[in-house]
Amino acid sequence: MSARKESVRIASGQGFWGDWLEAPVRQVEAGHIDYLVMDYLAEVTMSIMQKQRARDPSAGYARDFVPLMGRILPEGIEKGIRVIANAGGVNPLACRDAVMEAAREAGLAGKARIGVITGDDLMDRLDDLLAEGVELRNMETGEPLSTVRDKVQSANAYIGASPIVDALENDADVVIAGRTTDTALTYAPMIYEFGWPQDGWDRIAAGIVAGHINECGAQASGGNTGVDWQSLDFVNIGYPIIEAYPDGQFVVTKHASLGGRVTVATVTEQLVYEMGDPSQYITPDGVADFRTIQLEQEAPDRVRVSGVGGAVATDQLKVSISYLAGYKATGTMVYSWPDAYQKARAADRLIRGRLERMGLVFDEIHTEYFGAGAVHGPLAGSPSPDLPEVELRIGVKHAADRPAVDRFTREIASLILAGPPTATGFGSGRARVHEMVAYWPALIPKSKVEPLLQVEVVDV
Repeated sequence: MSARKESVRIASGQGFWGDWLEAPVRQVEAGHIDYLVMDYLAEVTMSIMQKQRARDPSAGYARDFVPLMGRILPEGIEKGIRVIANAGGVNPLACRDAVMEAAREAGLAGKARIGVITGDDLMDRLDDLLAEGVELRNMETGEPLSTVRDKVQSANAYIGASPIVDALENDADVVIAGRTTDTALTYAPMIYEFGWPQDGWDRIAAGIVAGHINECGAQASGGNTGVDWQSLDFVNIGYPIIEAYPDGQFVVTKHASLGGRVTVATVTEQLVYEMGDPSQYITPDGVADFRTIQLEQEAPDRVRVSGVGGAVATDQLKVSISYLAGYKATGTMVYSWPDAYQKARAADRLIRGRLERMGLVFDEIHTEYFGAGAVHGPLAGSPSPDLPEVELRIGVKHAADRPAVDRFTREIASLILAGPPTATGFGSGRARVHEMVAYWPALIPKSKVEPLLQVEVVDV
């Protein structure tokens, strides 16, 4: 199949659920783009969304996405910008319905087509899969999922580019997915626009690298950078744009009117993020060899990426599973001069002593002193005796005993009047008990997961 376009500009709009809400608006308004891709999901995000859906069947997706679509869709439709996002979380259909309503309210009835991809959520199928012999063993420990089955809160397979490409072929203006692999949001439109074959491994690998650069938002265009960060315009920061070509080469850039910076250094910093084995960056659609990547600063805010080599896709998909691993709580108290550090240490001894007297035993108890070397530890040297203030931060966790963790939170509060002097910083109230969510990575044969696609026009 021949290429539909000679080049395509794919803009990153969100790097996680909670990223800057104005970023996608600016990507649409500040210059030419063909696609806006938004990545909302991390491993812990899925478990949070699953809890939300358990409380409310209409919840379980990135709610920020809906009003955002109401803002940008009218201009996006006018400019021909197509949106791809995994905002659907664990409830893509509810997300689709909410976006439909937002589009309707924006006057786009009959003008916009919304696609939704399902099939990644395996929660309702877990027992059947285990009965079939799909053990979903932990990739790090080798343990079968059956050992924590009763504690599982979410289970989602990482789906690749195929259903997104299908949605684009069905003229979807907005594609809403659940747990797609982050990189597929970017390389799916490259496959669609350039007609890349399924076994074009080097080009697929180039798309994977492009997606990896795009997936964390401004982290590739100056955000969270350690290189000359003081000279950057963070107020008006521009998010990255992948300017891609049919041969697999692409340029990382940004809108000229926006802040931030795109350099070999900023792109490199993002490339090594969560990289793992550089020779095998595995996705559902292929494997990229990061050792082959060539970077060139061809102009200000333009980094050309070339030479990417790839390998054949595996026959399995990764599954992201979360499970309840116990309970934790963290409490803080601030002590002021004089003797701030000494007061904080005394408060720590006091808390531990009271817990011991009550016979409360935790799997772990950990204390930090912010302002007295907590961040750098021994490298910070001995704390100054004249520190103006120190924050005591103490936390506990237990695999099963929630009441014990709750009692700990009450002991923290008692420091206000029954502990060292000058305690402050307790205005937000008593510490809260939180469930601990643990991550269980596993593999599943691709034949066991079947993505489903629906594309519908926004009705009146």
